[in-house]
Amino acid sequence: MATTRAITRREWLIAAGALPLAAGIAGAGEALPAAPPAAPRRLPDKASFARMDVTWLDSGSRHPISLGAKAALDRYLAGRMQVPGATDHRLDSGRVIERFAKLINAEPSEIAFVPSTTAGEHLVVQALGLPEKRAHVVTDTLHFFGSFPLYGDLERAGVEVTWLRHDDEGRIPLDAIERAVRRGTRLVSLSLVSTVNGFEHDLAAVCEIAHAHGARVYADIIHAAGCIPLDVKASGVDFAACSSYKWLMADFGLGFLYARADRLAELRRVRHGYYGIGRFSTHVYPFDEPGEAIADYAYREDARGMFATGTYAHTVLALLDHSLGYLLDVGVDNINAHARTLTDRLKAELPRLGYRLATPPESRAPMVACWMENARRLAPRLEQANVAISVGRNRFRASVSVFNDMEDVERLLAALA
Repeated sequence: MATTRAITRREWLIAAGALPLAAGIAGAGEALPAAPPAAPRRLPDKASFARMDVTWLDSGSRHPISLGAKAALDRYLAGRMQVPGATDHRLDSGRVIERFAKLINAEPSEIAFVPSTTAGEHLVVQALGLPEKRAHVVTDTLHFFGSFPLYGDLERAGVEVTWLRHDDEGRIPLDAIERAVRRGTRLVSLSLVSTVNGFEHDLAAVCEIAHAHGARVYADIIHAAGCIPLDVKASGVDFAACSSYKWLMADFGLGFLYARADRLAELRRVRHGYYGIGRFSTHVYPFDEPGEAIADYAYREDARGMFATGTYAHTVLALLDHSLGYLLDVGVDNINAHARTLTDRLKAELPRLGYRLATPPESRAPMVACWMENARRLAPRLEQANVAISVGRNRFRASVSVFNDMEDVERLLAALA
């Protein structure tokens, strides 16, 4: 895969508005750059990102970090380094939670930080009391393939797992879910938008089916939050999780877990940590009030009280503080509409070039995938064309974002012709 040109340190500093930071480190003590202005609403938006010498059509694997997010990170790091003048560095985790909650139409109290999407899914499974012999779980082959071992191991532990297979058009039919979910089903676990091909479940319909049988629904929303309109309240989904290095435009190591407020009472506590505590007082240190216990404590009565444990990645928090503000300002509706003008072109042209589409034509996801035996043989021509997409063993996937335009799409099509 082609790589970007190594730009100079000065170019980065100028581009990110961080040259005063460099001077402060050298001892000049100049003020740090202010937060960047509100993002423009016209797309494509190339100005908010560093110049890329590669045509980047792989944001579904990892999204480039914006200049504004880098500037926010620089301010945080300057504070951690005790740089003179570095006063604008305090992180606001509550604001980040609020912004993400607004992005998916949740209450802030329903959101907790997790290290990754997978970590959030495991927490939900464990909190529901799984594995439990003879419990029933429904999942599908368009769910994140990294979760396959989780449900495979649940099967070995005595859980009955129904695997729904995708059809020839790359969909999980709703009637297959209706047939699979039954009395005694504990969990329906799926990816709202599949990382494999961009198929999108009708989440509200899935939840209606599951809830009618007393089952709960978990959704992996890593390919939904930030790139397609998402309303967890309207869908009725019980739990959802995502990381932040894709469409939330941040980095690895921090994500979000959503848990419906009225489902928390059904869960068993599987994590015990200081960050989930709402009230705490010790009785063992000098000047403590006396007490029979070593400490008195009570957990918060929200998602953080159920799932939060210890510290989380503060550098990613700094990035998210900017990137979530950017997404809310530009608007996910605008982002999705822009993406679909580009993916529609790919869906129309790739079959004409002889490629077999894996992505259903109605998909709102900002990505298009094709099945292709030994797809890795495309790598040399993509590298020669200086185009970056995701290429797997028997599949390739292009994904577009706010900075991409039709010229990028045409460059990819020319490379694949």
